[in-house]
Amino acid sequence: MKCTYACQSAEHLLARRSFLGGMAAGVGAVVGGLGALARPALSDQLVKEQKRIIVVNMHGGLSQLESWDPKPGTDTGGPFRAIPTSVPGLQISELLPETAKVMHHLAVVRSINTAEGDHGKGAYMMLTGRRQTPAAEFPQIGAVAAKSLAADRAGLPGHIRITPGGGGGRGNDSAYLGPQFASVALDNGKAPANSARPANVSEQADGQRQDFRRKANDHFASKRRTAMTDAYTSNYEQGLQLMQQNHVFDLTKEPEKDHDRYGKHDFGRHCLLARRLVEHGIAFVQVSHSNYDTHNENFNFHFEQMGEFDKPFATLVTDLADRGLLKHTLIVVLSEFGRTPNINQYYGRDHWGNAWSVVLGGCRVQPGAVIGKTNANGTAVSDRQVDHANLFHTYLQATGVDSLGSFDIGGRQLPIADPASSPIKELLV
Repeated sequence: MKCTYACQSAEHLLARRSFLGGMAAGVGAVVGGLGALARPALSDQLVKEQKRIIVVNMHGGLSQLESWDPKPGTDTGGPFRAIPTSVPGLQISELLPETAKVMHHLAVVRSINTAEGDHGKGAYMMLTGRRQTPAAEFPQIGAVAAKSLAADRAGLPGHIRITPGGGGGRGNDSAYLGPQFASVALDNGKAPANSARPANVSEQADGQRQDFRRKANDHFASKRRTAMTDAYTSNYEQGLQLMQQNHVFDLTKEPEKDHDRYGKHDFGRHCLLARRLVEHGIAFVQVSHSNYDTHNENFNFHFEQMGEFDKPFATLVTDLADRGLLKHTLIVVLSEFGRTPNINQYYGRDHWGNAWSVVLGGCRVQPGAVIGKTNANGTAVSDRQVDHANLFHTYLQATGVDSLGSFDIGGRQLPIADPASSPIKELLV
């Protein structure tokens, strides 16, 4: 189905499948971002118990009324019914029948009010827990997770974004934490660019080349060693370690039956890859599903998009639970805002940051919890209002990070999360 969007923001002038794609990158861009993340490998048991985060980012503004907080039979509810879930008394949209079966693993926060309807600002708030300000840039949740949670996995990055399109380079989302914690984008689920040995170079020849490079570096360093030359040397060595573990990103190693269960479309493959990455100790993986900016034909479009989202997401939750990983993995389904309860003249819903929902589960999140509620037609929060900062604290606390603490950045103490806010305590166990 083709859908024409009324919103003319820069984010949505791009093609649907290239939405928010990464920048083109070469060897230096990818390898440079992995430098400080290469450390001695831990045992498999420690990696298994390492906390990690998977974020499913529903770009454009997922409608809470067609997902987590349906209002059937009201003037704002739209045509879809609410259906029961595996949690007694909890209902979600009929567009999510498979997800309804796994809601006992998840929790819903239905009382979010960020009071922000701008795509860029809303996305920034939801991923950093702060409002944008000219005075400072703040690191996104992936960078914070990479610094706080990443196990010592030699050569593997701690912060991965699986993008539906783009060049597959590094992001600019780690702020003062530094480029070593910036995201590495996997273009449509492909391995980091230039992370495989060229087919026309044998393993023996490559080993000889690297030995020669090391000797040349040692000779140079003996006379003119600097922090910059050390950084270049380190990055090359860590890039080689990444190349040796390139199989981590290879989905062909997953059984065909798993490809069938997740679905062979982009989102299905990306969810399967997210499972594979966290199984190999990656601390943070973000999967994108877009574009939910449904100013026109909201109902037709959510029918299509929720249908694509439902089974892969439910399969991911089920697999993590069955493999014992859910207690170590936080799953978050978020967006930059919700959609208006009122339906516009184009049968669409517009931007709405005043009363919407997020779903999360795993780690310390109380399974089956429902936090807050909206009024009868979804136009306002009626109980337990929370915002982006509360959610950011909650994500970190759920994974064992003291969100009220600080990072020591060059001798300066910088709060990990907004010090004026706090986590949603009743959501945590």
